[in-house]
Amino acid sequence: MALDLNPLFGPRRDDTVGTMVRGLVGSEILRIAAEIRELVAQGKQVCNLTVGDFSPREFPIPSGLGDAIASALKAGETNYPPSDGVLPLRQTVQRFYERTLGLKYPIDGVLITGGARPVIYGVFRAVMDPGDTVVYPVPSWNNNHYAHMVGAKHVTVVTDPELGFMPTVEQLAPHLAEARLLCLCSPLNPTGTMISPEALRDIGQRVVEENRKREAQGRRPLIVMYDQIYWTLTFGQTKHVTPVELVPEMAPYTVFVDGISKAFAATGVRVGWAVGPPSIISRMKDVLGHVGAWAPKAEQVAVARFMDDVPATTAFLETMRRRVDERLVALHQGFEAMRAAGLPVRSIAPQGAIYLSAQFDLVGKAGLRTNDDIRKLLLDKAGFALVPFQAFGLKDDTGWFRLSVGAVSMEEIRAALPRVEAVLREATGR
Repeated sequence: MALDLNPLFGPRRDDTVGTMVRGLVGSEILRIAAEIRELVAQGKQVCNLTVGDFSPREFPIPSGLGDAIASALKAGETNYPPSDGVLPLRQTVQRFYERTLGLKYPIDGVLITGGARPVIYGVFRAVMDPGDTVVYPVPSWNNNHYAHMVGAKHVTVVTDPELGFMPTVEQLAPHLAEARLLCLCSPLNPTGTMISPEALRDIGQRVVEENRKREAQGRRPLIVMYDQIYWTLTFGQTKHVTPVELVPEMAPYTVFVDGISKAFAATGVRVGWAVGPPSIISRMKDVLGHVGAWAPKAEQVAVARFMDDVPATTAFLETMRRRVDERLVALHQGFEAMRAAGLPVRSIAPQGAIYLSAQFDLVGKAGLRTNDDIRKLLLDKAGFALVPFQAFGLKDDTGWFRLSVGAVSMEEIRAALPRVEAVLREATGR
C-alpha cells in the first residue's frame, strides 16, 4: 500500500522558495490558454488565436525532417551531445548564415541549444550582473521575466503603433549610456512587424559610438541581443535585416537568437542556436552546460542533415510562408472591412512572424473599461480568443491585441470574422 503524503503538504507556502521565485510572475498567455481549454471542453466553438505555436494538423513539420529524426533515433543517436552542440549541426548553421544572411562566423561563434529560450536565458546570465540595466522596447516577449531572474534593472521603451511598435534611436538613445544589454526582436513577437533598415542602422551606429566611448574609459561594452527566431517568415516586399549586416562593427557586440522552432513549425523538436562573438558564446556554453539546456542529440543530427538539403528547405519555407500569410491577410482584410463600415477596429498589415496586431477601440463603450474586458467579451460572445498587449509589457488599456495564426485553419478564421463583427455592432449600437 502506497504511503499517502497529501495530508503532509497542507496549504501552499511561499516561505519554502527563494525571493526571486516568489517575485516571478506566471505567464498571462498560459492563464488565458487554460481558460480557453475549459471552454472547448464544454463544447464551445473557439477560434484560438492565443498561442505562439503551430497545430501539427495545420502546420506539420517537414516530412524530411521527421524522417531524419526517426533515422537518427534508430541509429542510436541517444547519448549526451557536446555541450555546444554536435559539430555537423554547428557547421550547418555556420553555412546557413553565410548562404542566407551573408554573415560568415567562426565555428566557435555557434552554440546549439534546446530551442531558442535557453539562448535568451544564456545571454542574460552570461552578460549581466545583478543590478545591471537592460533596455528593451514594449510590447515585447518575456524580457521582463528574464531580467527578473538575473536581478537586472529594467528600462522599458514604449513604442508607437504608427511605427509598427518598433523602437527608434531617438527613443533608445537616452538610456544606452547606463545599459549593459539592449534587447531587440524582428520580426517582432507580439506584433508581426519588422524594423526598417534605416532604423536598425541608426541604432547599430549609436551602439558602436557608445562602445567606443566605453572602450576609451575601460568600461564593459553594451551588448545587443537580436532575436530573429521568425526571420524566415516574412511577407511581401518586406526584407529582414540584421544589425551586423548594416553596421559590420556591431559583430563583437551582437548575439543572435535563432532556431528551427518557427521556420519549420517545429516548436516541440527543441533545436535552437546562438550565433555571436566567441567570447560571449563560450561563456553561454558554460552556463547552459550546467543547466543541461542542450537539444536532444537525435534531433540535432537530423536538423543538420535536413538543413543542408537546400531545395527541400527552400520548398518547405515557400509553402510555409504562403500558408501563414493567407491567414494573416484574411484577418487583416476582415478587420479593414469592418473599419470601413465604421466599426472600432484596425490592424497593421502583416509583415513577418505568425502574428497580427489588432486594436479593438472599445474602452469606454458598452461598459468596457480594460483590455481584459474586451478580451472576455470577444471570447464569450464571438468565440474569438486573443492576447492583450499587457502580456507583453504594455501597461495601458489601449485596445491592442496579439493574434497568432499557427493553430487555426482558414475555415475557422472565415467562420469567426462575422461573429466578431456582430459583437462590435452590438457594443457600438451600429
